[in-house]
Order: sequence, then C-alpha cells, then structure tokens
Amino acid sequence: MSEDTFAAPLERTCSNEDELAAVAAELAVTLRAGEVVALSGPLGSGKTAFARAIVRALHGRDEGSSPTFTFRHRYDGDPPVEHLDFYRIRDEREIAELGLEEAFDGDAIVLVEWWQRAPQLLPARRWEIAFEGAGDAPRRLQLVPPR
Repeated sequence: MSEDTFAAPLERTCSNEDELAAVAAELAVTLRAGEVVALSGPLGSGKTAFARAIVRALHGRDEGSSPTFTFRHRYDGDPPVEHLDFYRIRDEREIAELGLEEAFDGDAIVLVEWWQRAPQLLPARRWEIAFEGAGDAPRRLQLVPPR
C-alpha cells in the first residue's frame, strides 16, 4: 500500500494479530515526529498490540508494552515514540501531576490509549483509530487521518 492508503478514513477487519501488526506497520511509515495517534476501544481490543507494532516497524525491535501502570513509555529512536495510556486517569488534576503534557512537545510520535479520558491534552489535528472486538474475535478498525 502507498501513503495515499491513509489519506481518507478507512475501515479494516483483521482476523489475527499478524494482520493487525501489518496495518500498524503500513501506518508507521507515514508517521512523522509531532503526529499524534489516538487509540480507542474496549479492553483487549488490540490497542497495545497496535502500538507495539508501530514501535517495532519504526525501530526494528519489539520493546513496546502497555504503559497502563506507568502512564507513559518513551522509546528512543528516529523518531522517538511516546506511548501513553490514560486508562487510570480519573481526574484532570492527575494530568498536571504526572507531567503527561510534556509528551506532546513535537519531537516524537505520540500514541495515546484511552485518549478520551484527557482529550484536552491532544491536538485537534490527530489520527483517530477505533478498535472493535476482543478475545478471539476479528478486530474491526476505523482509521481517521488528521484533518
């Protein structure tokens, strides 16, 4: 696929994690430092697997993990990748205490799981990817590029 593949909203159904990783790798080559990817969907829908596949595609190593308990992981490389998980954010005051806004300084690609819990942190111009499905079921992805 070409970069034009992601120029307009699209839907994909992935039967397994390998297919999900392939979509993530296709997207990864189009991403540049400063871009934000907002990932949404239920627990177990593939958000972390998708983020891990982006990191692997960009950096050639599988180091991505869920930052649910730490809120933030930074993966150095060219470009660096910030992986944020807002699942445990319950109050806007936590955002300032955790310093999460620093991840959006423009020097890295930023992947954000559960972004709706702190939407004020994300720029209006962002990728939005919604996941449906869990367990052994296929995953349906809706990808909306920045506008």
